[in-house]
Amino acid sequence: MTDNSAGSISIEAPFEAVTAILFDIAKYPTWSTSIKSVEILSTDDQGRATSAKLSIDAGMMRDRVSLDYDWSQAPGKLSFSLSDADLLTGMDGAYIVEAEGSDTTKVTYELTVSLSMPLPAMMRTKAEKTTIDQALSQLKAFAEK
Repeated sequence: MTDNSAGSISIEAPFEAVTAILFDIAKYPTWSTSIKSVEILSTDDQGRATSAKLSIDAGMMRDRVSLDYDWSQAPGKLSFSLSDADLLTGMDGAYIVEAEGSDTTKVTYELTVSLSMPLPAMMRTKAEKTTIDQALSQLKAFAEK
């Protein structure tokens, strides 16, 4: 499926603080209730995760997934794609981060998920949007502490 879901939020925190949270993939379970655990599988020469295994429980989307991370557009964009999963057949996404001033940062989260079982597009999109909205609101709450 090529249609992706997306959502954006403004966070009252500097760009550097927000990217520090987003780029520390191993600590996602500290701020995201949907991500139960993270195991970093490989890193690049800067110590950034290039591959990680995550246990996800986001309502309809429950799975253990291995994701590959693309840092080529960082710090403005961190992309990921599915390399392996128990149930999902595809999962592509990105966090796009933009400074809106010295103390405000806009984060856009794009996500596309493909399931191994048939699911109407409307239900898949709703699940993606719910996942996006929850992740962004939890990121905001954590960053603004």
